[in-house]
Amino acid sequence: MKTLVIGDKAPNFEALDQEGNIIKLSNYKGKKLVLFFYPKASTPGCTAEACNLRDNYQSFLAKGYDVLGVSADSAKRQLNFLNKNNLPFPLLADENKEVINAFGVWGPKKFMGKEYEGIHRTTFVIDGNGIIEDVISKVKTKDHSNQIIE
Repeated sequence: MKTLVIGDKAPNFEALDQEGNIIKLSNYKGKKLVLFFYPKASTPGCTAEACNLRDNYQSFLAKGYDVLGVSADSAKRQLNFLNKNNLPFPLLADENKEVINAFGVWGPKKFMGKEYEGIHRTTFVIDGNGIIEDVISKVKTKDHSNQIIE
């Protein structure tokens, strides 16, 4: 697993969101983008993270940031997650893991002594030219907005 680092050019992804709309990195040209990868919709940590970003969404917009979430969940599961939590930003349904692999956030994980493959909770802040200006790999789910804005 080779995760992208600060200064790398973000991969020019294209994927479907929760409603089947095509979302591309090029849609965000000229804007800053907070691209957060999370393991699974509607789990406690992922819900806390998404709701923290939701609660601070206007602050992101005021600073010129857009927000986009990504997981390997189906579009239906993403839509349910978005509706249940009133999330104001799109969620990519990356079931084929193309965006996940392009950013290098899929790999071995450990939980309660058991090893498995999964998404590493990681956030990339991408500038208006598509360059990664920050990578947050130690995400504090309940205070993630402050980690990004600092």
